[in-house]
Amino acid sequence: MSDLFIALAAVGGVLLAGVVAHGAWQARKAGPKRAALEPVPPRTEAREMREPVLDAPAPPSSGMATPAVEARAPRRPSLRLDALIDAIAPLTVEAPVSGELVLMHLPTTRRAGSKPFLIEGLDADTGEWEAPAPGRRYSEFQAGVQLANRTGGLNEIEYSEFVQKVQAFAEAVGAMADFPDMLDVVARARELDHFAGEHDAQLAVHLQARAAAWSVGYIQQHASRHGFVAGVVPGRLVLPSPEEGAPPVLTLTFDPQAAFADDPGRAAVRDVTLSFDVPQTDPAAEPFVAWQASAQALSLGMDASIVDDHGRPLTPEGFAAIGGELKQLYEKLEAHDLAAGSPAARRLFS
Repeated sequence: MSDLFIALAAVGGVLLAGVVAHGAWQARKAGPKRAALEPVPPRTEAREMREPVLDAPAPPSSGMATPAVEARAPRRPSLRLDALIDAIAPLTVEAPVSGELVLMHLPTTRRAGSKPFLIEGLDADTGEWEAPAPGRRYSEFQAGVQLANRTGGLNEIEYSEFVQKVQAFAEAVGAMADFPDMLDVVARARELDHFAGEHDAQLAVHLQARAAAWSVGYIQQHASRHGFVAGVVPGRLVLPSPEEGAPPVLTLTFDPQAAFADDPGRAAVRDVTLSFDVPQTDPAAEPFVAWQASAQALSLGMDASIVDDHGRPLTPEGFAAIGGELKQLYEKLEAHDLAAGSPAARRLFS
């Protein structure tokens, strides 16, 4: 084989390799941005990250790289009836009833239609109202059904279902129930539902990709740098509350179909939503500050535009205007004893 032929073959090989490399680079450029490889600290056990829920502790996780979690505040006590948002019926007994008997006859479901209801007992020893428990004795009971939530106000059918379930319980434990008038209860429910409808708010902004789309891993990587962890729903990341068992401070959501894709690394996402639930979140957690700061930090890191629901850019002045309106809303909720983040507000706006 001549030297000339060998030289031409070598040059052809170099050119072919260049064409292949250029094609691979173009394909990568056209695909969604992927997460950069980062060292993962060694771990002895892999656990699923679950989103914290009201009155339930959130298990630990190592599913995503997250910053160290600060020590959490003590858990809130269990839910209690509140005359502001519940229709309450007293149940009287002639002699104390054991907790075991009460638990045996509690309704199997604690809902009347779409409204939750509770039955509490007055501990004969401590004089405190509590959820029935074994080993205790109760000298009195009260049952209450929630007047309204985000599905609407309590209606006649739901109230009748509540009465039937509580009456059956009362007969089983030898109690006499005194139910409030249905028309009065339904009227209160409509009034509370009207108030809630005028003072409910969930603030949200969209982060839209300016250039290349993002992969799911790319979104998770940037969000985790700002304290977000995986939620229980695909396509949802949350910034946990410092309060044990409380709803998250912020949520970051994107198309769940991308999370279900066969290859999430190649699923293209161009829009994510950053939001927080105003009545559910305690202002002490500074959700508005975290919302604005997270939006700006993520927009810089992910090369995204911050826009509202109509696609209009949201400026610092726009955030400031929203902050002023939010302050007024906080004041109105507090004036009605439904301060944002309080147990009553979380129940009403659920």
